[in-house]
This record gives sequence, C-alpha cells and structure tokens, in this order.
Amino acid sequence: MRRIAVHIALVVGAALTLAGCGFADVRAPVPDFMRGKAPDPPTLGTPPDVKMLLRQKLDSVFMAASQPTHVRVSEPRPNLRGPGWTACVKAEVVSVTGKPLGTQTYRIEIADGLIADRQKVEAEDTCMSENYEPV
Repeated sequence: MRRIAVHIALVVGAALTLAGCGFADVRAPVPDFMRGKAPDPPTLGTPPDVKMLLRQKLDSVFMAASQPTHVRVSEPRPNLRGPGWTACVKAEVVSVTGKPLGTQTYRIEIADGLIADRQKVEAEDTCMSENYEPV
C-alpha cells in the first residue's frame, strides 16, 4: 500500500514538474514544433499628413529664430526602429546673427500624429536620396 502511494506521489510530482514546461521562445534553439508563435507585427494604419503637421508645428523641427524658408518634406516611411513613421525635412535657415547657414536637413519621427523627435542627418543618411515637396 505504501509502495503504491509513493508511486502515485512520484507520478504526480513529475506531472506537476513537466506542467511548468511550456513552449519555448520564438528565438529559442529548439525544434520548430516546440517554439511559440511569433507575434504579428503592429499595423501602421494610414501615413500621417506630414505637411499639415509641419504647418502647425514647424517650431518643433526648426527654431523660430532660424527663420526657416523654402521648407520641403519627403514622403513618410514606416519607422524601422519602432512604431510610427519617419520623414525628412529640409529648409533654408539663418543663424542668430542673421547670417545664412544654408540648407539644414532633419529626420523627424512621428508617433500618434505628433512630431516626437528630430535628428540632424549625416552624410550617409537616406534623406539625401529622398524626393522632396514644398510645404
């Protein structure tokens, strides 16, 4: 009788131990049938109207003192580093003393219909090969 109780306890213990084992992570080094399903990528929806955003909040990209003129924008593209969209913005700007600085180009990130971030582009950035339209 005691022997049967010990066997039942061992079987129940093994069952509980194995119950904790689920499917492995998507990137785990196990066979495919043991991996969990990869999450679906988030849907982006419709591209934002970047021209309207810039007309409303141009000061979130260029300082008002820089007096940006000839503002041009590229098509919005899905952001490869996270949710949202990116676009490139060019404008002719002047320094605080009024001296022309030439064309300044920024990459903006758009999240939830707002300009979330801007970064000055480097020479190897893809903004140099974009097509621009006036705002």
